[in-house]
Order: sequence, then C-alpha cells, then structure tokens
Amino acid sequence: MQEARKFILETFQNRYTCKGYDPEKRVADEDFMVIMEAGRLSPSSMGYEPWKFVLLNNQAIKEKIRPYSWGAEKSIDGASHFVLILARSNQDMRYDSEYIQYITKEIQQFPDDQIPARRDKFKNFQEKDFKLMESERALFDWTCKQTYIPFTNMLTAAAILGVDSTPIEGFDREEVEEILIKEGVYDPEHFRLSCMIAFGYKNRDHRPKTRRRMEEVLEVFD
Repeated sequence: MQEARKFILETFQNRYTCKGYDPEKRVADEDFMVIMEAGRLSPSSMGYEPWKFVLLNNQAIKEKIRPYSWGAEKSIDGASHFVLILARSNQDMRYDSEYIQYITKEIQQFPDDQIPARRDKFKNFQEKDFKLMESERALFDWTCKQTYIPFTNMLTAAAILGVDSTPIEGFDREEVEEILIKEGVYDPEHFRLSCMIAFGYKNRDHRPKTRRRMEEVLEVFD
C-alpha cells in the first residue's frame, strides 16, 4: 500500500503541462491507445458518455485552426498526437433523445420496464435538480463539464506512461468550430467542441510545479 501511495503522488508530482514538443519523438501506438482507453472507461453522469474523441492528424486543418487556438500553437508545432474532445449536442443530451434511449437500452441494457423510470429520473435531474433546461448554454456547459472527466483521466494515464501532455482550452470556439465543421471533422447536429489535448515528448525542461499548500485546499468540517 505504501508503494501504491508513493507511485500515485510521484505520478501527479511529475505531471506537467508541456510547453514545447520534440517533433522527432512519437508516442507508441500501444501507449496512445491505453490513454484513449482511460478516457473511454471514464465515468459519466448516469453513464451516458456524452463525448467523442477525434485524433486530428490532418496538418492542413491544424494550420487552419492555429490562428484561433493560442493555447495549442506549441502543440500543433510538434506534438505526436493531437486530440479533439467533443461534447454531445443539446438535442442528444435531452432526457427524451434518441441518443439517451440508445445508451439506456443498447449499451446499458436496461430492461424495457425500467427505462421509463430512468428517463424520468434524468428528466427531474435536468429540469429541477440542476435546472439544465433553462437555457441552451446551461445544458451545453454541463455536458462539457462531463467531458473533463475523461480529459483528466487521459492526462493521468499519459503521465503514468511517461508521455507528456497539454490540456488545451485556449481557443476561439466559434472560429475553430466553423473550420472543423466546414472540413467535415464532425457533425454539428450531434457534437460541439469542448476542449483539446496533445500528447508527445517535451523539448525543454518544465518549470518547478507550483501549488497551494494542503492547508489552503482541504478543510475538515466535523
């Protein structure tokens, strides 16, 4: 158990946001697929998996989004793998959508007599508990929050494998989405761009990690 604790803390202590990549070094396919599997196996609210991962290899498209992706410039220049994390559209994430029905029946394999109760539970959550149906933005923002669960697990899996990574939120969503949709990267009826993540191997040393002390972060209320 002590070794496990040490391993966990060392993994997080040594995980940094990569600020520059060596274009000559490539992440092994086996390692990349383990990172993707960590994302695929991630938990989501009621298990509805409101995400999709797109490995963008097309350099021409990367160059088109570069002017509107200030947080991705150094990743576009040399990262081995560049991944778009998409969030399901509002029409897919409504409690009564075909997608929710598909997940409940085909993936989770709930029997028919239990599906109405599941739907009603999700409806109550969306309408009453979190008030997600009050605006288009509220539901989309909640769905994006869900995508950050696999997003984070990918970062951790990469660190365990000794792969450097960059979580990316620094982009103009409207401009980047317009390009990606025009290029046919995804169907806007079912997906929107949530965030990006790059993987590869660093070409420079990282700054020392800076974090607040535990006493500032954790409060115990008895």
